[in-house]
Formats: sequence, structure tokens, C-alpha cells
Amino acid sequence: MRIVLLLFMIAVVVAVVLGVMLVARTRSATPLSPPADDPREILKRRYAAGEIDEDEYLRRMSGLSQDW
Repeated sequence: MRIVLLLFMIAVVVAVVLGVMLVARTRSATPLSPPADDPREILKRRYAAGEIDEDEYLRRMSGLSQDW
């Protein structure tokens, strides 16, 4: 009887730890992605799609990183 109770307690602890890890990973992953209308993201997508060449990409990225 004690072995069953011990195994049950271990299972509960493992379930709680896994649940906390899942929630923590979900919360930390969401803010890392920049908004879709971020100018740098738009520029990256345009470069990846071939709409602009590397020189244009670097020139515009440089302009975005300057403090005006």
C-alpha cells in the first residue's frame, strides 16, 4: 500500500513540474517574436522574397538603426 501511495505522490510531483515548465515556456516564447508591422521585420521579409537586393537591405537596415 505504501508503494502505491509513494508512486502516486511521485506522479503528482512530476505532473506539476511538467505543467509549470510548459506554462513558463509558453509565456517566454510569446514576447520574443516582434510585431508583424515592425519595420525591420518588413525589411527582412522583402529581402527574403527577393524584392530588394543586399545593398538596399543593408542601406535601409543602417537607416533604421540610426538614432534621429
